[in-house]
Amino acid sequence: MTTTRSQTLDRVLVLEMVRVTEAAAIAASTLTGRGDEKAADAAAVDAMRTALNSLYMDGTVVIGEGERDEAPMLFIGEKVGSAIGKGPKIDIALDPLEGTTICATAGPNALAVLAIAEEGGLLNAPDVYMDKIAVGPGYPEGIIDLDKSPTENVTALAAAKGVKPSEIIACVLDRPRHSKIIAELRALGCGIMLIGDGDVAGVIATTNPDTTIDIYMGQGGAPEGVLACAALRCVGGQFKGRLLFRNDDERARAAKWGVTDLDKQYDLTELARGDCIFAATGVTDGSLLGGVKRKGKIMTTESVVMRASSGTVRWVKGEHRIG
Repeated sequence: MTTTRSQTLDRVLVLEMVRVTEAAAIAASTLTGRGDEKAADAAAVDAMRTALNSLYMDGTVVIGEGERDEAPMLFIGEKVGSAIGKGPKIDIALDPLEGTTICATAGPNALAVLAIAEEGGLLNAPDVYMDKIAVGPGYPEGIIDLDKSPTENVTALAAAKGVKPSEIIACVLDRPRHSKIIAELRALGCGIMLIGDGDVAGVIATTNPDTTIDIYMGQGGAPEGVLACAALRCVGGQFKGRLLFRNDDERARAAKWGVTDLDKQYDLTELARGDCIFAATGVTDGSLLGGVKRKGKIMTTESVVMRASSGTVRWVKGEHRIG
């Protein structure tokens, strides 16, 4: 499917998005391994908000740190940018520190993540769980389906890849709720990469042959699902997601954000539509990006920025003088 280039997004330069994620990653990195998740997250949020407010745009946070009464900054619905009311209208999905526990314990794959689209381009997903399944590019459309079992999905994927199901490697969050999925995959002989956190990186890993990950499946945050879809729109792949509601409060939260079909299976293009820009900077070393390093008065960063309309992927290494 061809994605039309957005003149609105042309006014928000691609590299400006990298500067935003770099700022958040650097701020979070000063607390890597210090055991304080809240402090690391707060530092990343503050730095990202400052960077966003320096950009000429009329931005609205549609995926953020939570609802206004839960998050003092970068809450859902917050306006950011230096041209509110007069600049290009931009929807923003963000996670200033994807993997707060990872950062606090200096584990792998902590990222600062940001996606933008034209107004209305990103699903305003409530902060609930989402059942997810994703594969990289090059497979027949519809090869994955949340209404099918892990066995059926893996078998279909293996057939399309021309390998045995036992040669497929799946990425799954290491959570008790995934015990049945893990047992079913192991019964097939699949390899499983269990990750402690950071499912945005887990989904994106399916697009990179170097990771050897073929499929991502399991339940994680709905906001992270939208962010991952923005990345897949740029590099290819398939994604299916279904919101999961544990109680009436979460169902009411969904209604507040305009979600009426509670059982809907969302496709990639329903979560991230039109032209999208996705950017991420590594906080700690991981499968996607290297983390922030300090060398004397220089901090180095590794970032990636992608655009759906052009299919362009840029890998950016930065040096930042401090002090």
